[in-house]
Amino acid sequence: MNELAERYRRDGVISVRIINADEAAHHRSELERGEAELGPLHYLDKVHTVMTSPYRLATLPAVLDLVESLIGPDVLLYNCTYIIKEPGSEAFVAWHQDLTYWGLDDPQAQVSMWLALAPATVESGCMSMIPGSHISGPMDHVQDATDANLLLMGQRVSAVDTSAATAYPLAPGEASFHHGWTVHASGPNTTSERRIGLNVQYLAAHNRHVSGDAMSAMLVRGDDAFGHFGVDVAPESDFEPPAVSNWRGLDSAMKAGFKGGPDADSSA
Repeated sequence: MNELAERYRRDGVISVRIINADEAAHHRSELERGEAELGPLHYLDKVHTVMTSPYRLATLPAVLDLVESLIGPDVLLYNCTYIIKEPGSEAFVAWHQDLTYWGLDDPQAQVSMWLALAPATVESGCMSMIPGSHISGPMDHVQDATDANLLLMGQRVSAVDTSAATAYPLAPGEASFHHGWTVHASGPNTTSERRIGLNVQYLAAHNRHVSGDAMSAMLVRGDDAFGHFGVDVAPESDFEPPAVSNWRGLDSAMKAGFKGGPDADSSA
């Protein structure tokens, strides 16, 4: 664990296996069951409040052990989002930094997990990262909207050296963890298979949203002595009508809280 934490601090990204392929296939089927019940789930926030599968994945002890080694013992689960590229999709995500849009007062006290539920290969548009780019902090971004860029306003780093860019392909059940200042991007899905990932965002409990808006989170390890966020509730079962209604509101509030608009929370 210490070696992974040291590599994360150096590179701003690590990749590890979280669950086996059979377990990943099960959780993919749970996603597909959710799509049949709720409609498309791509880029909808807070799915861990309405479905038990993403909640279980986000709170696996092995995951929380790793997150604790990266951001400390008091951990808030901020968001879970399925990110899906359909077969043959031309959609891509330009080079960007997540934290440009998140409005957090302690950028160091967060980490994102991207867990593959289907193969994420170079051909299907896996993420590429620039190791070490998080050390320089925020970079200037410009808006250059195109139909294919999944970031709503076409946000992209205005000038970036991609010579050190490294692809991070993931097999089902593998995950990458990256810092919000790590510059990353992803290409189109040129394959005949869906590329499916679950993106999970964690915060240290002392962090807060600088806008003062009533954002919400869920304590999943340690203590929260600060109360900076409203309290998300874990689902006891799937698709309960009150939870569905609440989740729709949470998704809208989460999107309004990001500076860049509805798809500014992308992690490729």
